[in-house]
Amino acid sequence: MINTLIGDIGHASVIVAFVAAIVSSYAYFMASRAKVQASGNNSWRSLARGSFYVHAAAVVMIIFALFNIIYEHRYEYYYAWSHSSNHLPVYYMISCFWEGQEGSFLLWIFWHVLLGIVLINGSKKNKEWEAPVMGIFSFVQLFLTSMILGVVIGDFKIGSSPFILMRDFMTDAPVFAMDPNFVPQDGTGLNPLLQNYWMVIHPPTLFLGFAATLVPFAFAMAGLWKGEFTKWVKPALPWALFAGVVLGIGTMMGAYWAYETLNFGGYWNWDPVENAVYIPWLVLVGAIHTMVAYRRGKSGLKASFILVIASFILILYATFLTRSGILGNASVHSFTDLGLSGQLFAYLAAFAVLAVALLIYNWKKIPTTDKELTTYSGEFWVFIGAAVLCLAGFQVLVTTSIPVYNSFLGFIGIESNAALPADQIAHYTKFQLWAGVAVALLSGIGQLLWWRKGEKGSFVDAIMLPGMLTLLFASLIIVLSKLGLFNETINNPVYITLLIASLFAVFANFSIILNLLHRKVALSGGAVAHIGIALMLIGILFSSGYSNIISENTSGMVYSREFPDEVNRDNVLLWRNTPVDMDKYTVSYHGQFQEVIGVPGYVNRELLFPTADEYKAIARGQIKEGDKVYFETGDTLDLLSPENVYYQVKYKEREGDKTFTLYPRAQVNPNMGLLASPDIQHFVDKDLYTHVSSVPDPNEEKDWGELKEYVVTAGDTIILNDYVAIFNGIERIENVPGVALKEGDVAVQADMKILGENKTYHAHPVLMIKDQMMGRLPEEVADLGLRLTFLNIDTENNKFTIGVNATQKDYIILKAMEKPFVNILWIGTIVMSIGFVMAIVRRNQDGSKKPVSDKSKKSRKAQAA
Repeated sequence: MINTLIGDIGHASVIVAFVAAIVSSYAYFMASRAKVQASGNNSWRSLARGSFYVHAAAVVMIIFALFNIIYEHRYEYYYAWSHSSNHLPVYYMISCFWEGQEGSFLLWIFWHVLLGIVLINGSKKNKEWEAPVMGIFSFVQLFLTSMILGVVIGDFKIGSSPFILMRDFMTDAPVFAMDPNFVPQDGTGLNPLLQNYWMVIHPPTLFLGFAATLVPFAFAMAGLWKGEFTKWVKPALPWALFAGVVLGIGTMMGAYWAYETLNFGGYWNWDPVENAVYIPWLVLVGAIHTMVAYRRGKSGLKASFILVIASFILILYATFLTRSGILGNASVHSFTDLGLSGQLFAYLAAFAVLAVALLIYNWKKIPTTDKELTTYSGEFWVFIGAAVLCLAGFQVLVTTSIPVYNSFLGFIGIESNAALPADQIAHYTKFQLWAGVAVALLSGIGQLLWWRKGEKGSFVDAIMLPGMLTLLFASLIIVLSKLGLFNETINNPVYITLLIASLFAVFANFSIILNLLHRKVALSGGAVAHIGIALMLIGILFSSGYSNIISENTSGMVYSREFPDEVNRDNVLLWRNTPVDMDKYTVSYHGQFQEVIGVPGYVNRELLFPTADEYKAIARGQIKEGDKVYFETGDTLDLLSPENVYYQVKYKEREGDKTFTLYPRAQVNPNMGLLASPDIQHFVDKDLYTHVSSVPDPNEEKDWGELKEYVVTAGDTIILNDYVAIFNGIERIENVPGVALKEGDVAVQADMKILGENKTYHAHPVLMIKDQMMGRLPEEVADLGLRLTFLNIDTENNKFTIGVNATQKDYIILKAMEKPFVNILWIGTIVMSIGFVMAIVRRNQDGSKKPVSDKSKKSRKAQAA
């Protein structure tokens, strides 16, 4: 009988969380009413707080229940079966938690809960904000919790429950008709591409960024709701900065995951799901700039409202894009449709309509400044920068949304077959590159004007030194490229423009930091963040614009007519143990390796005898690393991930002594084809990025040649497929890998020494008599493409028959490229994040005086009149 207790607890907790969110949002709404606040009655607020804490406790219980069914391998639940498996380590079980839509919604809900608790407990300084802000928070939680509610009323389904049983999800499966209590022995496992440590930390970080965008949105909505059109900016700004840095870090974590795990040779592919995160981040950064401008010069309040609201609505739009199934085959990252597209659209529409309606209703009431912004005003350039960021986001949004246009037109009866650009990278880069130039220039000019307070003379003085340093360094870099320091000469006018703009941003902002050191270093957070952005642009320029493929096919042969031209042109064929010259390296492939639990590094598969359990192997010889022996011959080993094979590739500089070994990973997945992940050799000035493009299919039986028999005696020498082999004799063995010998069974192994091109191989084919039947255990020498079988023993003449089959030697087709100065991109990300954190700290400490509300200002004016 299936035990459904944990699932019942989980589903009941979802219902409690949903109901508590309803009560909390309503109670906070009532607590926000003017009459209630004027009376000082806190009963509604107490009820709202209590309900939110009940909601928080229920969410924690849901998380416990869901992780329990994953961790305990409760495959009676569809979520556990479809996302996990028996042999996953705990850290990948955590990834299983948010691999599915329901789990990722739950992660999002959890972050909202934590942020809500922080806001409630931090509301002592701003008591008047708790009710309206948390009212928005609870209302959002209501919608999000409904996504995992899993309640069906007639033909109407609300949410998709992660606690649904297999038999209820797969009602048409014959196995459940025969046995309703059937439970699979193992799950389908985690997507191989997600079995990476970045997938353990990247999604939580990204979803924290998603969740954090709600805070400034809630303050903006509360300001519109309560008529506090100016006061909301101060408490919202640190949260906007927090959301900006977390969303930016989460996005770059995803970029590094792609760089380290996927094999398209980069960190950004302009995939619709990547774009769906990039767009709201750009708009949010624009909102931060306008909010900062308002805090300083009381200008840009309306722009701040628009951009803060837009950033959150774009997060909801991104959710709709990636989870409704509307992208179809347009994205490799998107989720399939769980039947929630209507709910997702309702979620998006509800807040979009509510926010836009409130904004329009209050538009004329939002204060504006009569102050004229001049060309030498820092605020003016801040608005120009925000406009550039929004235009950059808009260009990506328009193209990414093409599947949405098609779906909408189809819904109203108009057929549309508009397609995404064939070369999306070129399409987006064409515009985004110039946006990067504008951002770099504006981050330098705007910052100088910001701190020079719009004085023309002082600005000219301030710009001289950064400008001269920029021209000097840009000229030096271009000249060095012409002298051959880089892979290519820097002569593309667009790239030169981006280089100059980015260097100017670095030097201009660095000069600001030097000036602020004499005042207060905490004020320089913006300058530090802008330096980080400029460094990121420089890293992107070199690593993407001057990426150099060094594995070009110079053999004059086509590897396969079935391969794309790119594979035949940009890859090198490596036969096992056969060195090949590639650019300035001599490269050789030396076999297949696997990860063994308890052994550092990788273990040669020739030392691993497979068993019926694919996660276990038997050691053919000593397993050691250096001088330390980890396993002896005959020991049973546990394999970490048997489906993953690591291909040992050795590099040696032809003009020098430098050598290094890489282990690019690949697996041939029956459903997804070849899944290859690169290995990267990091240098100070570049990364050498290596991945396999093709390998022999391990699921196909090798095409062995005709069996040739050799009758030998001890000490005989024979020629096997052009290799010299010496038969040393036979010996009796007590243990045969994978075979249990009983009393009366006999096993002997031949001892063969084969002289290869670079090393000597020892083969031990086994002949045994078990249960009075003769059995043979061949030995394969993969490096040489040989399989040896101990066929027979002539005891009277002391002769032995050895059978030999030959096949094509093992090979890989490999792609290698150099990514110059890619480390500048990652360093820039860290610097940008430090700048954001400095700005957050400063804004939290900014101003101890309690601001006067808009209503109080009006009251004072009326009294004065």
